[in-house]
Amino acid sequence: MSHGRFAPSRRRAARERGATLVIALIMLVALALLAVRAFNSGTTNLRIVGNTQVRQETLAAVQAAIEATISSSQFTKDPAAVAGNPILIDLDGDGVTDYTVTLSPAPVCYRKKVVATAALDLTAPAFKDRNCLGPTQTDFGTDSDTPSAGNTDSMCANTDWNVRAVVTDAATKASVAINQGVTVRVLTTDADNNCT
Repeated sequence: MSHGRFAPSRRRAARERGATLVIALIMLVALALLAVRAFNSGTTNLRIVGNTQVRQETLAAVQAAIEATISSSQFTKDPAAVAGNPILIDLDGDGVTDYTVTLSPAPVCYRKKVVATAALDLTAPAFKDRNCLGPTQTDFGTDSDTPSAGNTDSMCANTDWNVRAVVTDAATKASVAINQGVTVRVLTTDADNNCT
């Protein structure tokens, strides 16, 4: 009979062990869900950082191409030829082309204004504006170093250009296009040939 007296106690212990197992399984599932969520969050953040890096690299490549274009002396003389050649950009300096940038469409001059001779800066060290003087505009005043021709037109014009550069990253398919306006002083013959 003493054997029967302990039977309810054994059943209660078995039930308690079963409850402990269920609670342990619930905790294990909760911890697994938290681990999966942390992993997904980390993966998402890594993708965001990677996308931001690719975007910044493509922006830098396009900006470098625009700078190279507007620094070229041919850009205002023959914009179609300049746009015909893709610009190879090596961002990390390892000698391998990272991005190939195209100018599409070719740079467009949309405004020109002839510069008056009196507006030329002939005192600058480089004397870049001296190219704007015509053959009869070489007589300078003795005191002011300005042409005596007065307000006549020079041989130069200020031109406003739109330069659009496009790049697509081959690996990520990230595409960036930038339009940049620039004002350039050119000879009026180049302005007449290229500006609308």
